[in-house]
Amino acid sequence: MDFHLERDCFGQLVLTDESGARRTGVEVVRSFPLSAPQKAISIVDSEGKEALFLATLDDAPAAERKILEDELAHREFFPVISRILNKPTDAEPSEWQVDTDRGVTTFQLENGDNVHRLGDGHFTIQDSLGIRYRIPDVKKLDLHSRNVMERFL
Repeated sequence: MDFHLERDCFGQLVLTDESGARRTGVEVVRSFPLSAPQKAISIVDSEGKEALFLATLDDAPAAERKILEDELAHREFFPVISRILNKPTDAEPSEWQVDTDRGVTTFQLENGDNVHRLGDGHFTIQDSLGIRYRIPDVKKLDLHSRNVMERFL
């Protein structure tokens, strides 16, 4: 399979496929992360549509395989937010102090576009460093945390 992966000057992942078409801001995802971590790898565009499918990581050229493995390792670091400890301002960027399953941390949220509602009260938040946090069910957060998240509902 002939394709190329690289980072642009903004740090976004860029896919160039066999036809030479370039897609910026692609993401690498595993279809079966626990049962078959080396198989069924997709590269999806910014809208979540599959741009390239690899039956196995072995199908990737060596340089691209390293990028794919790094992306998957980064993607799977997904702390779960259990409480929002401060009152982030509406001004952007804003500072968030949160309690997660990995401890208390503080991060910068560049803008509200980095908060994604996935349905059923599930949210992801991407900080200024590209780290993604999860809120599995906003309804299960304490009152203060739910009030902070209200603007994203």
